[in-house]
Order: sequence, then C-alpha cells, then structure tokens
Amino acid sequence: MGKKWNSERKTEHYYKMAKKQNYRSRASYKLQQLNKRFKVIKAADKVVDLGAAPGGWSQIALEAVGEEGTVVGVDLEWIRPLDEENFHTVRGDFTKDETLKEVKDLINGTAQVVISDAAPKLTGIKDIDTIRSTDLADNALTVCDHVLMQGGNFVLKVFQGVEYDNIIKNIKERFKVVKTTKPPSSRKASVEMYVVAKGFRRMF
Repeated sequence: MGKKWNSERKTEHYYKMAKKQNYRSRASYKLQQLNKRFKVIKAADKVVDLGAAPGGWSQIALEAVGEEGTVVGVDLEWIRPLDEENFHTVRGDFTKDETLKEVKDLINGTAQVVISDAAPKLTGIKDIDTIRSTDLADNALTVCDHVLMQGGNFVLKVFQGVEYDNIIKNIKERFKVVKTTKPPSSRKASVEMYVVAKGFRRMF
C-alpha cells in the first residue's frame, strides 16, 4: 500500500478508536458491530477465530464469551498473547489436519462459533485477489465441517467478485439462516462483505 493510504488510515476514525481503546486492529469494530446486531457470540461460548492475527477479532470474542468461554486464535503468523487465560493460539495452516486436531483438543471437541476475518495477500489485481479470497472462504467453511457443533454460528469475510454468489450458495447449504451485510466500520470503497450464518447443519 502507498504512503497516501497509510496516512489516511492513521487519521481514520476507527483506527484512532482502536488505538485509544487498546484494540489491536480497527477490524475489531466490525465484529463488535456484527455481534451487537446478530447476537452470534454469547457468554460461555467456545469460539474459533481463523486468520486471527493480530488478534483484534479475538479481543471482541473474549469480551463476548466472558470468563466461562474459550477463544482459540489460528493463524500462520505468530499471535501476540492476550492477558486472558481463556485465550489460546495455534500457529499453523487451518487447512491442515494437524492444525485442526490441535484446535479440537483446545476446545474439547467442537465450538459454538467459527469466525474468520482472514484475507489473502493482496496483489492489487482484482481477479487474482478475489480468487484467493474465495479459496480462503471455502477453507473456512470446511473448518466448520470439522469443528463447529450442530446449530452453531459462522461469521466470514469475503470479497465480492465472480465467485461471490457461489460462496453464498455453499454457505446456505450448510446453515439455516444466512445474512450478508457490511458493518459501519467497513470502508465504503472496500469490496469486502460479511456473511453471518446461523444454525449449522453438519454435512457428515
């Protein structure tokens, strides 16, 4: 990204708020707003956060689950620990069996919620970035098949593009209720959309 983008980001409202409130990312407000509207994460839930680094969504999830819940953050990158004892991290590829096994051990089987704000490394070429986002979305949905309990909830970031309708179709096959939305903290110019899905129906 260029100097102009970085300059605008640092003076942007949610960026300033995140710094002031000690959230690790302005993206924290996206999950906060989504959860306030759709009640995806509740007290005592077990939550798996895919593509969790630097930890902004995990912070919001921890606030929602309270001391009785558990949040597991998964990312290829190292996630700096948070103070809460009920926060755990797994460094690895969430498409790999060994990573999923470690996650399942930490949540003792299955979770009530899977969340993913994961984004691909952007090339600036729209079609390539959209395809990479689609692959991430498909992989996150596959994780639900392995770690999300029957009736569980799912929150996913996905880029709008040629495969967008197919992603939504695949999610609707697995969940009873599916909503697409763009929280106020998401930049208007961004192609990102958020899918909120409730009532998981296990495929196997």
